[in-house]
Amino acid sequence: MSENKKLMLFESQIHDLLSWLPWVRIRREQAAMRAIVEQRRRILTKEEVAEASARIIAQIEQMSVFREARVVMLYYPVHNEVDLRPLLAKYEGQKTFLLPVTHRHSMEVRPYDGEDMMRKGRLGVPEPQTETYKGRIDLILVPGVVFDHQCHRIGRGGGYYDKFLSKHTSTKKIGVCYDFQLKKHEIPHFIRDRKVDRIVTPQKTIG
Repeated sequence: MSENKKLMLFESQIHDLLSWLPWVRIRREQAAMRAIVEQRRRILTKEEVAEASARIIAQIEQMSVFREARVVMLYYPVHNEVDLRPLLAKYEGQKTFLLPVTHRHSMEVRPYDGEDMMRKGRLGVPEPQTETYKGRIDLILVPGVVFDHQCHRIGRGGGYYDKFLSKHTSTKKIGVCYDFQLKKHEIPHFIRDRKVDRIVTPQKTIG
């Protein structure tokens, strides 16, 4: 057997071995689900996004955890994510809203102070140019690509939210998504992946 064939055989054996490792399998399953759901989300029309987002916002506004919250973290939507920005204008002066700012290996939050203070960050997502907020957060509205009925979450793949949420264990966390992003079966996840306390879709609330 030639050296090239031996090398190819060795690489094939390594590939087969890695395929059996649980963390490799979970990574692949998450990536596959993420790709399928993101593709479906990206083809939504502006009207569909606006209607679904309004339904989700209406449900959130009825929750005591939101009504009583003074400091709320949400996110700036990209690629047809659920759009919670109407909350920023409606509750201006009543609540402090925070938006995430990502760094290479971490994420911080800064107060939202109008669109004039927003600039695209390292991931191409608009971020506030205000000072870092280090105080108490009453509620976190969490984006995600896929959720399940056990409140597990698959995000964009960077791990920023999992790291951030692990530092705010006592803060209530509500995941928001479209109905097709919520799966009845348990989605693949790691122990370190952070669950949310509740999930809101246009049609239902879980948790």
